[in-house]
Formats: sequence, C-alpha cells, structure tokens
Amino acid sequence: MTYSGIWPVAPTPFNDDGTLDLPGMKRVLDCMIDQGVDGICILANFSEQFLISDAERETLTRLCLEHVSGRVPVIVTISAYATPIVVERARFAKDLGADIVMMMPPYHGALMKGTAQQTYEQFAAVGEVGIPIMVQDAPLSGVDLPVPLLVKMAREIEMLKLFKIECPQAAAKLRTLIAEGGDAIEGPFDGEEAITLLADLDAGATGTMTSAMIPDLIGPIVRDFLAGNRQAAFDGYARVLPAVNHENRQCGFRSAKAAMVEGGVIRSDFCRHPIPPLHPDTRAMLMELLRPLDPLVLRWGK
Repeated sequence: MTYSGIWPVAPTPFNDDGTLDLPGMKRVLDCMIDQGVDGICILANFSEQFLISDAERETLTRLCLEHVSGRVPVIVTISAYATPIVVERARFAKDLGADIVMMMPPYHGALMKGTAQQTYEQFAAVGEVGIPIMVQDAPLSGVDLPVPLLVKMAREIEMLKLFKIECPQAAAKLRTLIAEGGDAIEGPFDGEEAITLLADLDAGATGTMTSAMIPDLIGPIVRDFLAGNRQAAFDGYARVLPAVNHENRQCGFRSAKAAMVEGGVIRSDFCRHPIPPLHPDTRAMLMELLRPLDPLVLRWGK
C-alpha cells in the first residue's frame, strides 16, 4: 500500500438526545468518500473517542468497516493506557478487515505516562497482531516521543509503518525522522487540521490526516505539492487557510459536524457533555469562511 494523500478523521454523529446516529455515520462515510479521500480514520480524537463507550466503539468499528467495504482503506484508532486493551482492540479491528490501526503512546491523565521502554513494549505487542500501525505523536498524550525512539521502533517493529506527527515544530521533527529513519519511515503524515501542511510537506510528509470538513479542497494541495507543482499548492493553501485556521484555533472537532449539518449530511451537531456546543457567532464565521470555497460538504445532502 502507498501511504500518501489525505486520510481524514470521520466525526461521530449523535442524535439530539446524545445517542449514536448510525444512519448518519454511514452518510458521513459516504460523503468523505465522495470528497475524494485516500483513506478514512475512525474513532480518533476528532471522532470524540474519549466520549464513546466500549460497546459503542465495537458498534462503530463494525458499522464503518462493513459500510466502507474496501472502497478506501480504513484506519481504526485503538489508543488506551493498558496494553492488553490496545492489543485486543487491534485484533478486533484486524478481524473485521481494518487496514491500519493508529495509537498514541500509553498515557492516562497528566501524571500516568508511559516511559520510552513501556511505549516500545506496547507498540511491539500490537505489532505481533500483524496489522500496520500508525504512531500518533500528539500533544494530547503529553508523552515525549523523541526521534531516536521512533526510528528504533520503526526499524525493530515490522508492522510499525506510519507516523502522524502533530507536535509543535512538526516539520522539523518530520525532516529529522525521515533523514534518520530512511526506508523504515513508510508513511510520514502530519495532522492538526493541516494548519502546518505546507511546511510539513516541504519536510517530506507524504500525507495528511485532517478533519472531514474540506478534504476535497486539501487533497489537491497535497497532490500538487507531491507532483512538484509548488505554486499550485501554495495558491490552493492560501485559499483555504482562513477556514483551516478558524477550525484549528476556534472550533476543533465541532467544525466538521457543523459543516455536515449545514450541508444536510447529518441532522445534528450534538457533542456530548462536557463538550459545549459551538458559540453561534463562531459557527456563523465558520460558514462565512466556507461558503466562498464551495466545498462538497455544504451541498452533499441538498
């Protein structure tokens, strides 16, 4: 498999009463595929994984993999503090036909963080399951993943192939990771809604994991850059950057859901407590920034 392009995170839709909107989940996936994505990630932070029960995880994993049915590759996020739970989630995802699993290093709150050795051991245990792994190097975990550790894991854990680098100064880390890891770094990606996309692509990233808000507009930027059409990539990025900035700094994972409600993809942008709804003015500015771009999400369900 070639690990490149745009692999966004699917939001998890809820009904207004807080229950899972399973028909809406199917529509989310169909909309993302129609947006021309190269892959889809489910149950990630932007899927509100920390607000979803274990039983709901199982339901969503099964539904998403069955509904996508091989149309694009699917990454299932399996992060947990306990290694046996991560391994069990990896086996479950593999058995259902997932293509890749994504995981952060072990952490639980501010003070329970895996050491370098514990992180290595957890990824190695998942590697024994026999499914490709993406490391998520995200500030949320608070766990430091220095480049030498990532390179060691990439070289010694056969199934560890992809790296989603979304820490501060991501471009510098990507550049060093690729230089030191060589062929062992098969899929260097960035994240953070593409807020640092051009710098990360320039550092050698081959893909990006954004939200599901405007992948139809960000995907061409990645493809242009990788094809050597730098000016086209710069122009495309300049066009979408105000919306990307508003999403990254003001809205977070609520942005994709708001856009999907606006475009008739889903019926509700409900987020479970303690996540507050978007302020009406913040939401209004998001739409004001999106409409001139004419993304598919705003007209998919109309």
